[in-house]
Amino acid sequence: MKKTGDRIKVSLVSLGCSKNQVDSEVMLGLLKQDGFEFTPDTEKAEVIIVNTCGFIDAAKEESIETLIELGKLKKEGRCKVLVAAGCLAQRYGDELLSELKELDAVVGTGDFPEIAKLCQKLSKKTVKRSEPSMMVSQPAFLYDVATPRLRLSPPHWAYVKISEGCNYRCSFCSIPSFRGDIQSRPADSIIAEVQQLAEEGVKEVNLIAQSLTSYGLDWKKKGELPKLLKRLTAVNGIRWIRLFYAYPTDLTDDLIELIAAEEKICSYVDLPLQHIDDEILRKMRRKGDSRLIRSLLEKLRSRIPHLFMRTTFIVGFPGETEAQFGKLLDFVGEGWFNRIGVFGYSHEDGTPAHEFSDSVSVEEKNERRNRLTTLQEEVSLSKNHALIGTIQEVMVEGRDEETQELFGRLEGQAPEIDGVVILEQRANASVGRGRLHPVLPVEGDGRSPIIKGQAPEIDGMVALEGDAGPGEFVKVEITGATELDLSGKILGA
Repeated sequence: MKKTGDRIKVSLVSLGCSKNQVDSEVMLGLLKQDGFEFTPDTEKAEVIIVNTCGFIDAAKEESIETLIELGKLKKEGRCKVLVAAGCLAQRYGDELLSELKELDAVVGTGDFPEIAKLCQKLSKKTVKRSEPSMMVSQPAFLYDVATPRLRLSPPHWAYVKISEGCNYRCSFCSIPSFRGDIQSRPADSIIAEVQQLAEEGVKEVNLIAQSLTSYGLDWKKKGELPKLLKRLTAVNGIRWIRLFYAYPTDLTDDLIELIAAEEKICSYVDLPLQHIDDEILRKMRRKGDSRLIRSLLEKLRSRIPHLFMRTTFIVGFPGETEAQFGKLLDFVGEGWFNRIGVFGYSHEDGTPAHEFSDSVSVEEKNERRNRLTTLQEEVSLSKNHALIGTIQEVMVEGRDEETQELFGRLEGQAPEIDGVVILEQRANASVGRGRLHPVLPVEGDGRSPIIKGQAPEIDGMVALEGDAGPGEFVKVEITGATELDLSGKILGA
């Protein structure tokens, strides 16, 4: 291994979702194991890796713009090697190498284990730019407990990916084309990883996958997720277990009852529904219809009264009429959800929906997105206001570097669902989040609180009055609310 002063300096920029973040953490772990030195400053890096996102047009554009901008450092900085990795590289590897002359290699979702070897090779002066490297194979790489990993999240919470790929074929979605069919990790590997994380001080585990509730279906078995969760609740040191991306028809009664019964499993469900109009759902190739959706939501609310629900919708799907959008608007106005994400339909190459005419203009998509988002803000504000005057348990994240305000996160506030994680920013980040846990009304206040749920950096924060350290759990009296954030006074541990 080289001495520290001789090591190749590498910087990694991770774009896209939490699943991408885990892939970035794995690549960083492999690079560290191979002797690379990390720098948060891309201008000082000899090797720059961009873990790209290729989900929708906006994500693709961001990835390409990032690659072009960082490519300038091959002239202005110390950069010798620029690598595009991940989803966009898997999907459009040839095009990227052809159009972006500053690129030295593309590494697909199945080739992360080769990243260190590739970067060592490309860093040698004997390698010419006329020989760009193309490493794109199938299927996507699935890490295990033995895989080196350098976490980007704060010490007290972590993502754990329990499966890769997806067997559903929604007409608008390109993910199976670059992530493949579902591959579930063995339960023993997941348990061992969570035990390891607990020993490192992690208190919250966020389970992620393209379709979490499909876990184990590639083994032709049912009920594997509840079995896994029961084992995870027995891991000492873990206080919260959060579930992301539950497909509606896979949210079984057994799973619902487990969420309701197990204290460690957050009363939080991320349930991407996409729409409520039956014709649109059929064209989207979604399983289930509006009747099933409403029945499921009613069941969830009745069995888990304080459940925090988050969902995503697509507006402007080909052929969506104003009347069909109106149904979605009315549905959101019913107040089922604490948070929603809204996407304008993206006409993706290779998807069944690409054969449809993209009949809704960009302007109309944006207008519908804004109307839906504005309506949900009113719903979210009402739900947050209902928490004022209650005492909640909050997990402290840290202080904002600029304002020095202390922040925490509710049980219904999850981490970085669809945010961008950039190593340069993450290296110095100190802002945190907190989380609501037991629901205890203030004496004399007759209102009962609704939710326990804030996921990191997406569902809002709790601004805290008082003092506590990151990862601590404190009792907080909620004193203020906006449509996204809460504020409160620390009463004690």
